[in-house]
Amino acid sequence: MSLSTRAVAGLGAVVVIAAGTVGGSIAYASNQHEISDHRATLVVGNSSLVADPFCFNAGQPLTEQQQEECQDKAGKALEDGSLPKSDVTVSDRIGVGVSPEVAEHGWWANTNGGQQGQGGRFILASAAKDATYSGSVPASKALNASGKTLITVVETDPKAPDAIYGVWYFQLNTQAD
Repeated sequence: MSLSTRAVAGLGAVVVIAAGTVGGSIAYASNQHEISDHRATLVVGNSSLVADPFCFNAGQPLTEQQQEECQDKAGKALEDGSLPKSDVTVSDRIGVGVSPEVAEHGWWANTNGGQQGQGGRFILASAAKDATYSGSVPASKALNASGKTLITVVETDPKAPDAIYGVWYFQLNTQAD
């Protein structure tokens, strides 16, 4: 069976129209006023979890009141289990990534677990600027003993650490190996 010139031309037209539709949809979606350019990704083993900021002020620094409200809201979300979460074993490796827009501004990430010498915190990324990934570390070093470890990611300029632009929270649930 041979294809006629008309069939090939028709198929080509369908491909061009489909590509134009997809391209137009992407352009339309990119003009939406969403915070999709401010994302953080939790990587656990071979899986990942992407989230929009838990607290965000349209690209402006959060006020002190907004920061306090954010912490209260995060505490309640941790209690009721509504934070983005992932199961983890002590043999897994974990890391945090951020979108290029967040990396350009600057960010840090830590857990509420880790060794006692670190004050009960484990730093995943410290004042990172232009880096989009914290690197991968053994989960055993970053988990706390309760079985629920909170990861906090904060967008902030290392030169103005009091100016917080976005905050993400993730919960790690420790599972047996």
